[in-house]
Amino acid sequence: MSTSIEDLLASVIDESPAKSPASEDGLFSSHAANSFENMFIEEEGEKNAIRTDKGGPVPEVDLSVKAFKPIEKAFLDTPANYFDDSAYYKTAIAGEGQASNRLHAVLSKYLACQDIKDKMVFRQQVIMAYWEVVRSIAPKASGKNFPMPKRMLLRFSVLLPSLFRPEHRELFSKTILENNTNEPVFYLDEWFKYIGQGKIKPSTTDEVRQKRGPATPEQEAMHLQQLQSKNSGRLQTSENALNMAENQRNSLEGDLRNKVDELCRHEAMSGLEPHRQSYTESQRKLFAEITNLLHQLSKNDKELSRALDEFQDAKNVYQSVEEKIAEGPEISSANSEDLDQEFETVRQMAKMTCGRQGNQFPIFTRDFFHCMPQATGFRENVLQTLAWVESIDPNAFVRIHKNTPNRIVPFVVLLPTYGDFGFCWEPFDRYNRVTSRGRIVVPMYPRDLKIAVLMAVADLRWQVAKEKASFYWMEEGLTGQYYEWIIEKQKLKGDIKQYFIQDYILWMTKESEGVQRLDKEVRGIFWRNLPFPQALKEDLRTRSLVYDELCKKDANRAMSDGY
Repeated sequence: MSTSIEDLLASVIDESPAKSPASEDGLFSSHAANSFENMFIEEEGEKNAIRTDKGGPVPEVDLSVKAFKPIEKAFLDTPANYFDDSAYYKTAIAGEGQASNRLHAVLSKYLACQDIKDKMVFRQQVIMAYWEVVRSIAPKASGKNFPMPKRMLLRFSVLLPSLFRPEHRELFSKTILENNTNEPVFYLDEWFKYIGQGKIKPSTTDEVRQKRGPATPEQEAMHLQQLQSKNSGRLQTSENALNMAENQRNSLEGDLRNKVDELCRHEAMSGLEPHRQSYTESQRKLFAEITNLLHQLSKNDKELSRALDEFQDAKNVYQSVEEKIAEGPEISSANSEDLDQEFETVRQMAKMTCGRQGNQFPIFTRDFFHCMPQATGFRENVLQTLAWVESIDPNAFVRIHKNTPNRIVPFVVLLPTYGDFGFCWEPFDRYNRVTSRGRIVVPMYPRDLKIAVLMAVADLRWQVAKEKASFYWMEEGLTGQYYEWIIEKQKLKGDIKQYFIQDYILWMTKESEGVQRLDKEVRGIFWRNLPFPQALKEDLRTRSLVYDELCKKDANRAMSDGY
């Protein structure tokens, strides 16, 4: 018979006060069970708890980066000792007022209860009380001297280290705390920290009706920040176009220089010195090539001038808005309403990762954790999975603007839940649709991390394609072709996006290996709109006539300039 969650928790809470290991700290003694008022007031001894406020800046969008860097080290060599702190539990929920008292109270009742129906009620109360503690802790994540137990509570949902198995304790103690990858993949404590510091804008929700009346100075400053964010995309795009034009000019000028040098090279005529030979036949052919290069340089110069003007204009606007922001009231962090709204958003995200029938219990316990080290949603593992996704679907994170592909990795929020569903919360910032990051959510303790990440990427793919097609999403592009197949031809009912996500998983896990699991028409839609790398295509065409036929169609489209 498997050990239940209450038995695991009871291992640190002996109901006999005289023998309770926790009673030394006064946490679960009979006196403490009846009086919670002063239980979690921070005492002098708690000031010596392990604390940290390190953390680098939020990685900026760099359009020059084309791939994820390999993860050189996924875990520390030596485990840390922050889970060995005897006051870990007390420090984790200390100083949160009634929320701390309520969580401790319902947890005690939950453990003491023997009736199954009452225990289910107390279990639900534990869930609600836990999230109230998280609500109270979240604003403190952006402050200095944030206690390590609170950080681990937000990051991994570790409330009681005694719920670890020995191998779990070692695994989590070897995790790399800081983001050394320069990728936008964040644990929950980091997410709240950057939201609180104003470095990341709160996640979008349904529009809230604005109150009428004159705008306050802070509202005006927030509006200027939105304008700056919107113009930031224009600035980056114009600079990218300028760089491409300059690179093209350098390439053309290099070719021109080489051809002119070859044209001006004449061999001496033997016996007729110092006279030299006339142009050779190969040199005469250079006339047309040089003329063509000059035409290309003339066209490039017009494009470069246009890109330079647009870049200069975008830079002037950006600097103008920046100066106005500097002159206005300083906004060093998000206000309490924004942070509270983000907490509610994260709470909804956590529910969505589990689904209606999933395990909503929020506290880490060995009773529910069954992941292997490489299959746990740690930052480095998720990045390795994303790199694998991009190796098969090179355009997974690419958005095209003015025929220019921009690789933009979305924000990835890692939630410590037992869910199996990854998803996309928003495809991009509504104020900067060009170079802003989208937001995807990945549960940390799923049954299959690769599938959870694929679901999130598939959702991102669908939403980006749908936004690109706008009002014509049922007629044009990837979404239009897939909609026609699902609704008009197959007559299927339900959420079209969910059908797409399941097919995308098959596309990435089966079809990429040459295992044919998709319908012929769906395979064609994916082959055209979500193409594999050319090397993989060539490998697949040797395995089956199905893929060979698709490669032939690619060649035909390329010849007709319709691809």
